Amino acid sequence: MKTYTVAQIARRTGVSVRTLHHYEAQGLLAPARRSDKGYRLYGAAELKRLQHVLALKTLGFSLTETRECLAADAPSFAAALRRQVVRLREAVARQSDLLVRLESVADAAGRGHAIDADTLLQSIEASTIMEKYLTQEQLAQVKQRGEDIGSVRIREVEQAWPEVIAGMQAALALGKDPASEEVQALARRWRSLLREFTGGDAGIQRSLNTMFEQEPQAMQQRTGIDPKMMAYVRQAIALLPAAD
Repeated sequence: MKTYTVAQIARRTGVSVRTLHHYEAQGLLAPARRSDKGYRLYGAAELKRLQHVLALKTLGFSLTETRECLAADAPSFAAALRRQVVRLREAVARQSDLLVRLESVADAAGRGHAIDADTLLQSIEASTIMEKYLTQEQLAQVKQRGEDIGSVRIREVEQAWPEVIAGMQAALALGKDPASEEVQALARRWRSLLREFTGGDAGIQRSLNTMFEQEPQAMQQRTGIDPKMMAYVRQAIALLPAAD
């Protein structure tokens, strides 16, 4: 059986050695065996499992959820790949739409034509990072959600977010226990504001989680939320009663 070391897998796949070791520590991916010199060795079965883990990650599953899915084989390897194919097709469609919009704007700008505000807004909207991670259906849901709650409530939510984020940043900096009454109050507000955006849709939530995981620098610049803070927030929210 042909086997590969961690370094060889990292070099071929782009998955870092650190990530592979982390997957092992989390019980997601164990080596087939070790060499005489103690190197981890992975075969076809382990590479299939790695593909399964990465497919689930792409679909927005957390490591805990991924471990549970692998244990229950739900979704199966084939099903996870099929879902990933669907997501990739949707991403290709979004990028194609973006290309058409931007080409149109670039062509108009190149000919010196005036570009109306609506066209500019559409091209900017198409360029935003959210479109990389939310499906067209999810984006439509978010848009409808905004129409449902109204512009006044949207402004109130936008004004509330900086205060909640600042509170979490301060609590993290002070090393406050996520289970403390103060942090739990912030977590409750955080979850409530988030639900205003997602409408409680688990799929949208997973897409947002993936966006924050894969675009940490961009999301930190936009929101002030870095990976360490996000982990802290998730820990605090996990302690809240489900029906709270």
